[in-house]
Amino acid sequence: MTVNRVDVTADAAGLLRRLAGTHGPLMFHQSGGCCDGSSPMCFPAGEFRTGNADVRLGDLRVDGVGEPIPVWMSASQFEYWKHTHLTIDVVPGRGSGFSLEAPEGVRFLIRSRLLTDQELAELDSREEQPVPAEER
Repeated sequence: MTVNRVDVTADAAGLLRRLAGTHGPLMFHQSGGCCDGSSPMCFPAGEFRTGNADVRLGDLRVDGVGEPIPVWMSASQFEYWKHTHLTIDVVPGRGSGFSLEAPEGVRFLIRSRLLTDQELAELDSREEQPVPAEER
């Protein structure tokens, strides 16, 4: 079994295909409560500056999108969420004006669940701990 910290629903993948077609390579940063609560915010790759206070949780691989989509979170927020698996979904409604999906009448949303002991053990054995941006 290959365990990932982040995943994407089929509906969100469809939206990401459209957004990538319009904007090119993409990235996510899981907001820590500013502006739009705690929502995953989608940007053109590199538009949101990450630094040593951010960790890369993993990459979304979406069929039809040429490049993996990195997902970032602040290191302090990760301390609270490190035991969870995050799934990026999309729902009707207006999200943040900063995120690329805002004009579409939908918003990205995080669904989370606790990682199982087996999943945590696999992540630990692979040393699959997110690292700060400066170390990538």
